[in-house]
Amino acid sequence: MKNAIFLILMLSLLLSLFTGCGKKEPAPEVIPVEDVSPKGKLEGCPLFVKQVDGLPEDFILGMDVSSVIALEQSGVTYYNYEGQQQDLLQTLAEAGVNYIRVRVWNHPYDSEGNGYGGGNNDVEKAVEIGRRATRYGMKLLVDFHYSDFWADPGKQAAPLAWQDLSVDEKAKALKKYTRESLKTLRQAGVDVGMVQIGNETNGALCGEKLWSSISKLMQAGSEAVRAVFPDALVAVHFANPESGAYADYAGKLAGYHVDYDVFGSSYYPYWHGSLENLTRVLSGVAETYDKKVMVMETSYAFTGEDTDFSGNTISDESAVAKPYPYSQQGQVNSFRDVVAAVAAAKNGIGVCYWEGAWITVGGSSREENQKLWEKYGSGWASSCAASYDPDDAGKWYGGSAVDNQAFFDPEGHPLESLKVFNLVRWGNGGEARAESIEPMAITLTAGDDFTLPETVNAVFTDNSRVPVPVTWDVTDEALAEVLSRPGASLEITGTAADMPASLLISVEPENLLQNPGFEDGVAAPWIVEDLGGAKELKIEKKTGDSRTGDWHYHFWSEAAGTVEFTLEQQPEALQSGTYSFSIYIMGGDCGAAEVYAYAKRNGEIVSTAPMEITSWNEWHGGTVSGIEYREGDSLAVGIYVKSDAAGAWGKIDDAALYLTP
Repeated sequence: MKNAIFLILMLSLLLSLFTGCGKKEPAPEVIPVEDVSPKGKLEGCPLFVKQVDGLPEDFILGMDVSSVIALEQSGVTYYNYEGQQQDLLQTLAEAGVNYIRVRVWNHPYDSEGNGYGGGNNDVEKAVEIGRRATRYGMKLLVDFHYSDFWADPGKQAAPLAWQDLSVDEKAKALKKYTRESLKTLRQAGVDVGMVQIGNETNGALCGEKLWSSISKLMQAGSEAVRAVFPDALVAVHFANPESGAYADYAGKLAGYHVDYDVFGSSYYPYWHGSLENLTRVLSGVAETYDKKVMVMETSYAFTGEDTDFSGNTISDESAVAKPYPYSQQGQVNSFRDVVAAVAAAKNGIGVCYWEGAWITVGGSSREENQKLWEKYGSGWASSCAASYDPDDAGKWYGGSAVDNQAFFDPEGHPLESLKVFNLVRWGNGGEARAESIEPMAITLTAGDDFTLPETVNAVFTDNSRVPVPVTWDVTDEALAEVLSRPGASLEITGTAADMPASLLISVEPENLLQNPGFEDGVAAPWIVEDLGGAKELKIEKKTGDSRTGDWHYHFWSEAAGTVEFTLEQQPEALQSGTYSFSIYIMGGDCGAAEVYAYAKRNGEIVSTAPMEITSWNEWHGGTVSGIEYREGDSLAVGIYVKSDAAGAWGKIDDAALYLTP
């Protein structure tokens, strides 16, 4: 009897092995690899590229192309340098790109199955992009947002399916989701080289804002990566290197024993401070915690113009730092300098350019393009995203905000600047030469003495500046007339080194407020009245969070219903007349906040201007006009802010009070 039972068990075991009834997974698909990467220097590029000395052979020169499938579905065609239609991923590999980054959202669709936009980037999109990257010899960097739509420093909402879970339940769900997503990629044969466990997680992740909870979620994600792709690097990702917070972030991760390999940063030259600071803060993390470091996102505009009728994050009118001209040469210099800054950092391993192929879709009108953005998700957000993100995407949905920062023209042809991915290793162009004259802009107060500058800066192809003499085409009478009129402006043209020069003169009335942008480093003479018991109401020095200058007024509170305050100033020595007051605010996590600028005469509010808080770095101004003041009155101007949301935060800057004609 025992022998019979043993025989039956053995037969069952053998049957399961031969019939595949066990739990062993089928072998991953093998994707044939075409090695199209350049074997040496790409010739024929007219742009100057200064070589980055000693760049390691395995240095990551990556690009995020998360939106490519939605763009192709919308009718976008990409070409190679010979003008032939070609897979975008092949063109990138031929230019020297060796990593492709792709964001992954849990479920970027509404209840009817309509996509939220931004590429509708779910796991299936990552598989398709990853297979194409693998085919051309590039590794995939998987960027899990752990959200159903955009996650960044201003918002880190949990996926709808996880919003009612406890932290422990959420960690379990996150680990399972990460593991299953990566298994799908592995089974498809995708060569995954790195996985991000969160995107720009500046003190929040997946709806959690306590570091104990954030770290628990990150560790769950890390364990899933180690289980499925043990050779892949695990990365964390933060933004705002200029904030001085990276040492604190890295310390928190170490304190909570989060297992990761790469500390990644966003770095956009418009907002994120100097390259020297970037190198310093990344090196600090690498030296203290023995981590690899890299830049996960960067970009720069090759033109200030928009091509899809949707408006861009950066334009000629943007009030941001402009360390390089908006040109292909400026784009090359920006990327090259970021590569050099990371290569100079201890354990610096690479740089990824963000959405370098997100060009315009459609044709001659916004209405035509909007249909494609809505149908295929090829704009940054569709109107359907309102069901998940009503206060941002639900209001401002539209097309590409970075088509002027791509490495392709509006028709899909690669720009010469794309070759920088190869040429940073070799250098190109010989001696730097003068390329353009740097535009000048001067703001004056009416009645100021002013003399036209005798020199302007010639911008060389290596981004150096050299002063050269300039001749201005303006009469003394025209200049005197504009200088006498508050609110006037005049653009003057000229010639320098046989190149066109320009000078924009803006004339402002005198700002009658003291310390209007908090640049004195103190709050006075501003007076704050805390009506709700907010945790933080203070001035703050943080250049990247200021509209102008280095300082601003900051508010934040963890508890719901505690943000309510006024910030006001009573100007002195006013003359009788009519005045205009303005002030700016930005922030996030404020929900349906009540915000307005106001003017108060003799203790009573006489006029207000409604304002709104949307997201990080989106400044909204409020202007109260027609403020009547008579000698003997008391006048105060200020801003009222109220939010019932937990975690509400914001920044206030650039107040002004002018006497109007």
